[in-house]
Amino acid sequence: MADLNLLKKSMSDLDEDAVLEIMKEIMESGGDAQEALEACQEGLIEVGDRFESGEYFIGDLIFAGEVMTGAIEIIKPALSAGGLTGKGKMILCTVKDDLHDIGKNIVKNMLEASGFEVIDLGIDVPPKKIIETANTEGISIIALSGVLTLALDSMRDVVDAFADAGMRGNVKIIIGGNPVTEEACKIIGADEWAKSPRKTVDVCSAWVAG
Repeated sequence: MADLNLLKKSMSDLDEDAVLEIMKEIMESGGDAQEALEACQEGLIEVGDRFESGEYFIGDLIFAGEVMTGAIEIIKPALSAGGLTGKGKMILCTVKDDLHDIGKNIVKNMLEASGFEVIDLGIDVPPKKIIETANTEGISIIALSGVLTLALDSMRDVVDAFADAGMRGNVKIIIGGNPVTEEACKIIGADEWAKSPRKTVDVCSAWVAG
């Protein structure tokens, strides 16, 4: 039987070979894919903690996201067959006029690992596309990412667009990225803000839980 504590430690230590090998063992032995996913998620949380403490750097976060993607690919068949209980759909994107996606992609991996079905609209996404997708897919959680300072204006445009469409009360909006602060969140009118992937996951999970 696979050692889930070792899996968690291997993920937090960024030991890609060990993570993928353990995941393969779980698949071959018919182990619990959901438990394996949770162990990986716990390891990712530790990676986030190490980043916040200064032990890890942005390159480590990127690599952790790649390792997580590889791990999920290995056990995806078992998750699908087992009917993984998810937290529902949500939208994630980098806002209009911003072409950065490193942070967005890391957050996407962690959200998916925690049970969300993430509709990733990509980069440079205008408010209209976000609203149309939210309306079509019945989305109630929107995560907006941005690295450039001008992204703050684009985030405000999204919030205002939802208000103009009479949909603001139907969605929760969280913003994240380098220029985002608590003050910016208040000015933009978002519901929450996050500097770390971990907080994004925690906030969105809490919204789903009610």
